[in-house]
Amino acid sequence: MAWINSLIFLIIGVAVGFLIARMTTRDLKQQKDLKRELEKSRYELEQYRQELVDHFAQSADLLDTISKDYSKLYQHMAKTSSDLMPNLPEQDNPFAKRLGKITEIKETTDSDQPPRDYSDTGSGLLKGEEKSRAS
Repeated sequence: MAWINSLIFLIIGVAVGFLIARMTTRDLKQQKDLKRELEKSRYELEQYRQELVDHFAQSADLLDTISKDYSKLYQHMAKTSSDLMPNLPEQDNPFAKRLGKITEIKETTDSDQPPRDYSDTGSGLLKGEEKSRAS
């Protein structure tokens, strides 16, 4: 009788161990799949971030090129307008006013000195208020 009881408990133990092993193996496989998926998502996210950084760097370079080309075009238009119409008064020349500002900006950016946070002249912002009050 002791042998039969021992054999029955052994069979029950093996069956319970087999069921537990099957349940944990499924969870382990699912965890491995989730971990692989997580690593793949992280890699894709990092790749996307790098592409985004590259995109913004290229966009900044293109905008810088556009601004330089615009400045060159404006200088060309101002020069040719003064060459082609030498008798035109400066106030009638639409490029003359801005040409001074563009060359001033170009000179300050070409220098090795950092930009100042103030200007030499007043902005004229308060002059408009004084005139409107006096009127």
